[in-house]
Amino acid sequence: MTVPKVGFVSLGCAKATVDSERILTQLKAEGYGFSERYEQADVVVVNTCGFIESAVDESLEVIADALGANGRVIVTGCLGAKTELLKEKFPNLLAITGPQDCEAVMAAVHAEVPPRHEPFYHLLPPGGVKLTPRHYAYLKIAEGCNHKCTFCIIPTMRGRLVSRMPSDILGEAQSLVEAGVRELLVVSQDTSAYGVDQRGQTDLATGKALRPHITDLARGLGELGVWVRLHYVYPYPHVDELVDLMASGLILPYLDVPFQHASSRILRLMKRPASGEGNLARVQSWREKCPSLAIRSTFIVGFPGETEDDFAELLDFLRQAQLERVGCFVYSPVSQARANSLPDPVDPELAHARRDELMALQADISHARLARRIGSRCTVLVDEVNGAEIVARSAGESPDVDGVVRLPATEGVAVGDRLSVEITGCDAYDLTATLLEFEP
Repeated sequence: MTVPKVGFVSLGCAKATVDSERILTQLKAEGYGFSERYEQADVVVVNTCGFIESAVDESLEVIADALGANGRVIVTGCLGAKTELLKEKFPNLLAITGPQDCEAVMAAVHAEVPPRHEPFYHLLPPGGVKLTPRHYAYLKIAEGCNHKCTFCIIPTMRGRLVSRMPSDILGEAQSLVEAGVRELLVVSQDTSAYGVDQRGQTDLATGKALRPHITDLARGLGELGVWVRLHYVYPYPHVDELVDLMASGLILPYLDVPFQHASSRILRLMKRPASGEGNLARVQSWREKCPSLAIRSTFIVGFPGETEDDFAELLDFLRQAQLERVGCFVYSPVSQARANSLPDPVDPELAHARRDELMALQADISHARLARRIGSRCTVLVDEVNGAEIVARSAGESPDVDGVVRLPATEGVAVGDRLSVEITGCDAYDLTATLLEFEP
């Protein structure tokens, strides 16, 4: 009997990756195979991104390619929330569903290519189907967002914050660890806000009283004995409690904090939570608590109304904060975002020049921060073994978005191994090291 095959394309952020993994796991359980080519698939699923215009353009291009090559296409994900746009551009789509709607995607697949047998859950790989390497996995702890940032339409597409129950998260994390995962990357739209929608509730499913709060959840994850890395942490006061856990060694000393800007005026126009005032003091306080802390952030330049003084304030913040890792984006109008109606748009050429200036400054800061690590020793997790080189990461580097640690290949070292190394050199973003010893 021929196995029905699904072509699958996953676009967008880590949160979308988790959605894709859930759909792929269900497809696998129901006996579907996967095709590496559009032409050989019985149906194609495209999990789209709709956050900024460049992401929308990429999603539309992929949908067009899939339709041209196959003709039987199901669209899901954030862009799926813009049903009318998709129907107008692609009237022949089989189905359109919004983000995190696994059931609707499965129903659409069933309608086009019915499953051939009852689900064989025992055939699933441990931890389910993953789009990441076996040794690390994204762990999504909540859906949606309660904020109303003027440049963002995520709440419109994904709804208000809905936190998962702590026992559900810890159960999934335990399964991932048992399947060989050695690093859990915690993601949500606003990780610091985890549990605010369940305030006052207690989860008793595990026989323990689990409070739905990010500090308690991080502590529980840290007790699993693997690396736990937090992404998208807004700088609320209770983040101090998380830094205490980092200082104690329970979770990785790493914070991904999307500051977005440093000018209080621009942050108010963005309607950012925990905006502006006191962020530099927070960074300094966190570093006093945990000197090994690595901080990553992203910033937007060219936001409507951004003046030279606002941009200078942002550069001054970077000089003082000395963040280890920084990403910078030129403001891009997003359909239906409230920022589109703000006055005084910034000329695109000026905005790109500001981005280049900011990243040149950050390259110097990053190089100086990394140079301070030369001669130190640390533990790294191996991501790749390529011929004469091992590519790894320490606690200070998250996969795909940060730099890496490179060292000469050594016989017997495999992906997922932990190594003890000494840092020997650096450039603006990456480190070099020598092997000291394997770690069990």
